Amino acid sequence: MTLGTIDRTPPPFFRQGPTALTKLAVFSALALLLMVADTRFHITQPVRAVFATALHFPQRWLAMPVQAWAGIQDYFFGLQRALTAEEAARNDLMRQAERALRVEQLQQENARLRALLELRPALTVRSLAAQVLYDAPDAFSRKVVIDQGSTHGVAVASPVINEAGVLGQVTRVYPLSSEVTLLTDKDAAIPVLNTRTQSRSAAFGGGSSHAGAMELRFIAGNADVQVGDLLSTSGVDGIYPQGLPVARVSSVDRKLDSGFARILLAPVAMTDNIRHVLVLEPTGAQLPPPPAPEPEEAKPAKAKRGPKK
Repeated sequence: MTLGTIDRTPPPFFRQGPTALTKLAVFSALALLLMVADTRFHITQPVRAVFATALHFPQRWLAMPVQAWAGIQDYFFGLQRALTAEEAARNDLMRQAERALRVEQLQQENARLRALLELRPALTVRSLAAQVLYDAPDAFSRKVVIDQGSTHGVAVASPVINEAGVLGQVTRVYPLSSEVTLLTDKDAAIPVLNTRTQSRSAAFGGGSSHAGAMELRFIAGNADVQVGDLLSTSGVDGIYPQGLPVARVSSVDRKLDSGFARILLAPVAMTDNIRHVLVLEPTGAQLPPPPAPEPEEAKPAKAKRGPKK
């Protein structure tokens, strides 16, 4: 072998090139330049879009097993929840059917008892749906204005209720609107019946001292009133039908230095967020008129008796 054919280049291990620090500085500067250029000029946006388009379908294919497994789990979990909800709905339906049967039986029994006692049937009052327009401008009262007035058949003193219970009564009627005084107003009052003890009393609006509440006044300190008692309309005033929920007893303060107890009530119908109400006809409108007094001429003249001897 001649000397001219020998490869005199150094092996790769001994080759000299840029130092590692130089390479680090160059690549760092290049990376910084690319980041700044991409931020200001978006030069890599087309490249990124091409790669995203190219990897879209592979990503979808790779995610299909995971999505299929998640769908299977959701199916079985949803099926279990549906079966549980169906079972709960079936139980509720059975309870409602049993309750409806009891109500029907009680209605039939009530009708038989009324026929046996020769009592007149319970009054059925007419109702009118209405919508609350706005609160009354008086800041010291609890009143609302509804969109039904005298042209719609609303009369003064008509009870106003919603799905929860009694809200108040109409105190002022206009042709196209009416003003309703709520039970929590300081001037409001309603006769109530304690459904537990069947005792009658009167509930009054709380006023500014405890706004949003009601109270029972002039109740003896030893009266049988407990927290949680439900008070309903007694029906003796000729305005409210009997049996409408009014309030529950929230606190009972039996003061030793006073003969009366301080009993606060919480209305069952929330008066702060009412939107739709039902206006009832006063029950007094369906009661028979009282008998007219006999004229003086029709009364038989009584024989005058002289003094006893």
